[in-house]
Amino acid sequence: MMQISKGLKCIKLTIIAGARPNFMKIAPVIHAIEKFNAKRKQMEYRLVHTGQHYDRNMSDMFFEELNIPEPDVNLGVGGGTQAEQTAGIMIGFEKELMAHPADLVIVVGDVTSTMACSIVAKKLHAKVAHIEAGIRSWDLTMPEEINRMVTDCLADYYFTTTELAGQNLRNAGAKDEQIFFVGNVMIDTLLANINRLVKPDIYNSLSLKEKEYIMLTLHRPANVDEADKLKALMNEIVAHVHGLPVIFPIHPRTSKIFFELGIAADNLHIVDPMGYLEFNYMVKHAKAVITDSGGITEETTVMDIPCITLRDNTERPETCTIGTNELIGTNPNAIKPALDKLFAGEWKKGGIPERWDGKTAERIVGIIILHTKRL
Repeated sequence: MMQISKGLKCIKLTIIAGARPNFMKIAPVIHAIEKFNAKRKQMEYRLVHTGQHYDRNMSDMFFEELNIPEPDVNLGVGGGTQAEQTAGIMIGFEKELMAHPADLVIVVGDVTSTMACSIVAKKLHAKVAHIEAGIRSWDLTMPEEINRMVTDCLADYYFTTTELAGQNLRNAGAKDEQIFFVGNVMIDTLLANINRLVKPDIYNSLSLKEKEYIMLTLHRPANVDEADKLKALMNEIVAHVHGLPVIFPIHPRTSKIFFELGIAADNLHIVDPMGYLEFNYMVKHAKAVITDSGGITEETTVMDIPCITLRDNTERPETCTIGTNELIGTNPNAIKPALDKLFAGEWKKGGIPERWDGKTAERIVGIIILHTKRL
């Protein structure tokens, strides 16, 4: 790798965002680039929104809340099957990258956009940096796991959240000089906004009290695609939370089946998807979170909120070994014992993983400046 000297022109970056988890990850990177450029401009970037999430509450709102500039382009891909989305993103991004060549394409996380744009970039001979590289669930039934593995096969630079992620990459053949243990950009965003969180209207309208309600999110196929399974999970949750309100911001994927099932309980409150600042306000003040998300388990770990994860595996094991998360599987019968433990005051005390300190994006930008090869 060669160091960039002061005399060279700006590095041209293309930053990809496609779905809700991406926006929280690109925000601190953009802020770090702008902070660096304020002293000495060495980077130009284009922000490409693939449009993979097309519901306003799942995408556009995050640009406003997190102070991210409007995208330079929105590919407007929208919904469809995995193959349809992948194809649409690749077709749109190929035209974008041909019209606006980049020295480095930055992809984040593990959504369809991450994989699709990495493939396009490499075929057009652009270098690729993967933020949140190397995490693995080893479950190939998860589309996200395939996206991670394909992206990591193609990337030139790997920015990792943990040492374990780096070891996963080495085991797959990546070289030490490609791997940078920088920390977690999701936590950069959380810590930067922790004092800006917004109490949603439902907090007062439902007369909620701190530590006296449960937050719930469900969207994974194993939990929501089979009607009987979803109904059983919901029944177990509402029956064993000691009457506390369960606040359920419903994912568009989940709502398709949920509202056909007639699930109802006095303590179950279905709400629309929330913005970042409102959702994390609710998490911060909850007694616990029940989820099948990956990113939420990271946020609960840093906020020291008990987290019950309805999955058989996780690509973020540090949230269990170090943090406040417990993986209980997808069997509805596992919910009551976990909630009994919570209400008995026996939930474990968590810690915060190394380098989850709010400075990850600064490390990433510094590394890009020092180590990006010019084409």
